[in-house]
Amino acid sequence: MNRGVIYAMSAYIFWGLHPIYWKMLKHIPSSGIVSHRIIWSLVFFSIIITSRKNWGSLFNTIKNSKNKVLLFLPALLIGSNWATYIWAVNAGFVIETSLGYFISPLISVLLGVIFLKESLRRLQWFAMIIALSGVILMTAVYGQFPWISLFLATTWGLYGLLRKQSQVGPVDGLTIETLTLSVPAMIYLLMLPASSPAIAIPDLKTLFLLMGTGIVSGLPLIIYIKGARMIKLSLLGILQYSYPSLILILGYFVYGETMDQAKVLGFAFIWIAIIIYLIDVNRTISKRKI
Repeated sequence: MNRGVIYAMSAYIFWGLHPIYWKMLKHIPSSGIVSHRIIWSLVFFSIIITSRKNWGSLFNTIKNSKNKVLLFLPALLIGSNWATYIWAVNAGFVIETSLGYFISPLISVLLGVIFLKESLRRLQWFAMIIALSGVILMTAVYGQFPWISLFLATTWGLYGLLRKQSQVGPVDGLTIETLTLSVPAMIYLLMLPASSPAIAIPDLKTLFLLMGTGIVSGLPLIIYIKGARMIKLSLLGILQYSYPSLILILGYFVYGETMDQAKVLGFAFIWIAIIIYLIDVNRTISKRKI
């Protein structure tokens, strides 16, 4: 098997199994978990930056950047995405988070059209309309707007859009983002009462799990970037649906969440939209090879 595929799939499996990790920290408030995740992720990326002797270059990038928004706004997006995801997992909405990551690539396509003036072919527009219909149907049948799914998809899509326009590398960018978020995260933790589980960590297992959030956040990203550079973008796009599929399987079979009519309808429409979009992409690639 291609090494790039192995790297990419390893990262996707890692991300797909994330709910298991967050569930093990369910006794800690989600805001506390996110704060620890930010701080320990900063530690993880700081070790990498230090090993590369890259701090000088990093601060020069910040100092000389003409558009500071592209440096610091992604921090707010990734922070809110992390916070919502961890809260949703531990509040029993694992299946809804998986729907968000199924929708995410389609949101990214739509953002490309709106902000980067990218064009869509007719079949691709058809896929987008079907996806939107799925969200509307889910809202009508479920009686509740699927805000968790759409918030996760939108914040992740906007994060990807800003990172695409940024000239900062992945590790440098994540170091800047976690450095930015670490200030409010530290303030939040310091304001908690001493009896809070996020401060008065109850046992060594919890301590190691909280410390491990940095590795859990950073390691799959590095593996993913390595794999992404070795395989075609189209293949990478197809493989990426493996991790929301794993999240869905965990939610339904492991954590016993229900798949009611609204969710089934929503997933059906999103999957149909994804299949149509991938068929169009593959057809275009095949024509280019001829």
